[in-house]
Amino acid sequence: IFTETVYKYEILANRMRELAYLNAGVRISLTDRREKNEDGSYKGEVFYSENGLSEFVRYIDSNRTPLISEVIHLNTEKFGTPVEVAILYNTDFTENVYSYVNNINTIEGGMHELGFKNAMTKVINDFARKYGQLKADDKNLSGDDVREGICAIVSVKLENAQFESQTKAKLGNSEIRTLVENTVNQKLTEFFEENPSVGKIILEKAILAAKAHEAAKRAREETRRKGFE
Repeated sequence: IFTETVYKYEILANRMRELAYLNAGVRISLTDRREKNEDGSYKGEVFYSENGLSEFVRYIDSNRTPLISEVIHLNTEKFGTPVEVAILYNTDFTENVYSYVNNINTIEGGMHELGFKNAMTKVINDFARKYGQLKADDKNLSGDDVREGICAIVSVKLENAQFESQTKAKLGNSEIRTLVENTVNQKLTEFFEENPSVGKIILEKAILAAKAHEAAKRAREETRRKGFE
């Protein structure tokens, strides 16, 4: 089946590191016995994470300037399905959301990622209205506004995961969307109630993003209008 059977150490190490982050408390050892170091030892590493996704999201986001100092870590289990989420915000304008099912990276997202995004948008808008940053006649912040500068990891473990392709790039279980959405909605709301200063920092960035997106939209419309004159 495989035309080439030469293993690349870096690829294996990256996968072992990822698995250690996704499974807190599990120790994984990687040793390359194909050649020895000068001292006679083999090249190798031990991967271990005590705090799981909290450490993983910091590792992924390490090259960006943090907007909030602490990781928002949500970890629970409902109806026998573990749901774990780690969230950081940085000063950049890009969105980085990574999702996993049974330790598999669903690079095209799926229902679990959709549930997370829906909950994020709702919780931030509810928070904005609670603190008077959005008035009754103001429209809600969009998902793009809320997720600007986010780095987040969503991990779920299912007994009967249904993927939409052979590559397992996208999760299709419709029920997991509601489960993740309700879980994040509840846990993130509780977090903001206990840490309103963190919520206000994120909200301020989202409001600035909304203003920038609106200004860009008006500029495009003005350009199109002038093009028809």
